[in-house]
Amino acid sequence: MSSAAAERRVLIPLRIAPPPRLALLRTLIVKELGGETMGTTWSARLAVPAGTDIAPLARVIEEVLARVIDEMSPWEPGSHITRFNTAPAGTWHRLPDGFFKVLSAALHWAERTDGAYDPTVGAAVNLWGFGPAPANRVLPAAEAVCEARERGGWHRVTLDRATGSALQPGGLELDLSSIAKGFAVDEVVRALRGQGVGHLLVEIGGELRGEGVKPDGTPWWVELERPRSSRAAGALPVTILALAGLSVATSGDERRYFDVEGRRYQHTLDPRAGAPVRHDLVSVTVASEDCMTADALATALTVLGPEKGPAFAAANRIAARFVRVEEGRLTEHLTPAMAAMLD
Repeated sequence: MSSAAAERRVLIPLRIAPPPRLALLRTLIVKELGGETMGTTWSARLAVPAGTDIAPLARVIEEVLARVIDEMSPWEPGSHITRFNTAPAGTWHRLPDGFFKVLSAALHWAERTDGAYDPTVGAAVNLWGFGPAPANRVLPAAEAVCEARERGGWHRVTLDRATGSALQPGGLELDLSSIAKGFAVDEVVRALRGQGVGHLLVEIGGELRGEGVKPDGTPWWVELERPRSSRAAGALPVTILALAGLSVATSGDERRYFDVEGRRYQHTLDPRAGAPVRHDLVSVTVASEDCMTADALATALTVLGPEKGPAFAAANRIAARFVRVEEGRLTEHLTPAMAAMLD
């Protein structure tokens, strides 16, 4: 599907739970919360009874986010992931439940994509200036790229599922940035539902999940990101998606990148090369039931590229949108699962 499509489109999931009685919904009002986390921002829109004190709900969200950071942020010197990454070779580490769940999911997609997605790219991420190490925006030497790549490799990770532990084989640096935000969204939703909030929209750094409906009975509508690449002309149609028990995540080259001699080096790395991806994809958006999966797949499909990515998504019934630059213009492709949502 090209950018010549209609100026405004609507995507509706094929399976939507029937809304509760409108009389009950009309007793609710939408309250908003927000803040900063993981180097970005978070927001939550909650449909709650009038008069609800949302301060305790804000504390619940902050506690969840703090826990995810403590477990999986390589920017925190004392986090569990930092301690694992700097541990001596041959040592076993009992991981917190969330950390172990995210790492297990990341390894699942690493195996499914034959290493196009890989959570062991920490050394390469740092080398290219996209991690905690100070960025100098100078292209690394080929020898350094090779060394960083060889320090990774998802096959090097050994898990003990009985104890929830992982083995540090030596020099291995995990980076879960491409999946942890999605997991955090899911955890915030789970915590809020545990507090009795069943109608909500949660967002962290552009990754979103919606549950239930708004007080007027309509879904939580979100507009898919519309890249406006400086490398191409034209604009994509406005596309809005009903997040009714659905999550959406986008991976792209417009926010974190640097240019050297007219070439853009984006933050998404191909683990097999130990270097930023080299193709004309501008962004990939994935819709999935949970945000952790959508987050990971958006990165995996980006790495797979404009030909293998759509093929993998179609074969695995993944709802995805690919935006690329072709002959100086932005174009898009919707996988069958995503196109089936068009109203």
